[in-house]
Amino acid sequence: MKTAKLVLEDGRVFEGSAYGAEGQTLGEIVFATGMTGYQETLTDPSYAGQIVVQTAPHIGITGVNARDQESNRIWVSGYVVREPSRVVSNYRSERSLTEELGENFIVGISGIDTRALTRHIRSKGAMRAGIFSGPRSEQAIERLVEIVREAPEMQGLSLSSMVTTPDSYEVPHMGQYVGRVSILDLGIKRSTIEHMIKRGLVVTVIPAITTIETVLATKPDAVFFSNGPGDPSASAEQVKLLQAILERRIPFFGICFGNQLLGRALGFDTYKLTFGHRGINQPILDRTTGRVEVTAHNHGFAVRVPGGDNGELVASPAGFGKVRVSHVNLNDQCVEGLECVDVPAFSVQYHPEAAAGPHDSSYLFDRLVQMISSRAGAI
Repeated sequence: MKTAKLVLEDGRVFEGSAYGAEGQTLGEIVFATGMTGYQETLTDPSYAGQIVVQTAPHIGITGVNARDQESNRIWVSGYVVREPSRVVSNYRSERSLTEELGENFIVGISGIDTRALTRHIRSKGAMRAGIFSGPRSEQAIERLVEIVREAPEMQGLSLSSMVTTPDSYEVPHMGQYVGRVSILDLGIKRSTIEHMIKRGLVVTVIPAITTIETVLATKPDAVFFSNGPGDPSASAEQVKLLQAILERRIPFFGICFGNQLLGRALGFDTYKLTFGHRGINQPILDRTTGRVEVTAHNHGFAVRVPGGDNGELVASPAGFGKVRVSHVNLNDQCVEGLECVDVPAFSVQYHPEAAAGPHDSSYLFDRLVQMISSRAGAI
């Protein structure tokens, strides 16, 4: 088996075996704590630009299949596992994960101490890294570190244009018709669309770079901003668009990146977390009900709301009335949800669509339906 090296920008090196494609890849190294759902992780556009470390030691036993993909391709920049499964054992499997990584030219590494690596990232923070296999791994360590440090940092990076749809498209509703939702595709997952159409919503997916006129032309009963990769502070165009939506009192719902953009549209700041939240086991307190949800996450940035620590109403610095921090992470008190009082808008930082995770939060899609229905009733 060919050797490979994982090189971090702080100079730490892990040596293992080549996994997937052979070559060189660069990105921000992050860890994901899910014991299941590796295929959903790999095909989640939010992981674009990142090298993902799986903390679960054994990966690949159920193989891969087309139905479980969250998008039409693998988005991770690189993949790190401790022990790839030697066999595939699942009736739904169509091919092995090793084959899938190779066919999609995803450079990976296996056979390293992922526990030690995860502890290092938790201590030092997410950072740039590179995986080098084959002839590229034979270069001097000093040169490999140099290559890693020349790569762009995630902070300040806009990646929406990389993952968005090139053209708008519409997905018809299922069952009884409820209304129309226009989705700004910042890295949308298929499961999100499925949740909406199953609730009677016609979905129109729009490219990340668009105008308020284009959005209004779809005649939306609500607008949704999806999950996605990159730094929200580098998304000024999307923030401006969202402010135009809020000014027109069009109902809005956002998740993950959409939550961060709502925060910025309301006038709050965002900041980079030390190592982020990624996995399917994060405890979140819903302050409106007192209920604790087990949730799925994939984000490296968060919203900062001064004065919102205990659920008090806070004035939107951008003039959109009162805002409440509706959800909070019980691990680190990170803002996990926003609810506007004076405009019809709410968002969460986590993933209620979690196809391979918990389903505690799927009620949020029902809340969107209620918002649309109540607005229609008022009219």
